[in-house]
Amino acid sequence: MKITTTALRLALLLVAAVSALVRVPEDPERGDVPGWVMITLMSAVLVAALLAIAGPALEGLFNSAIDQVSR
Repeated sequence: MKITTTALRLALLLVAAVSALVRVPEDPERGDVPGWVMITLMSAVLVAALLAIAGPALEGLFNSAIDQVSR
């Protein structure tokens, strides 16, 4: 019985060692896709909000600059 237990332990140790060598490590450069999606959406919403608030002022500034260049 003791030989069987020792052989079983040795077999389990061997399987664990081989599986550790064969296992593919995770890619540290994979990134966080949902995080990037959230950042992109938040940036788009921020740009849209700023454009809605400052749009008329920016349009007036642009038209004024074009008028000065056209003269």
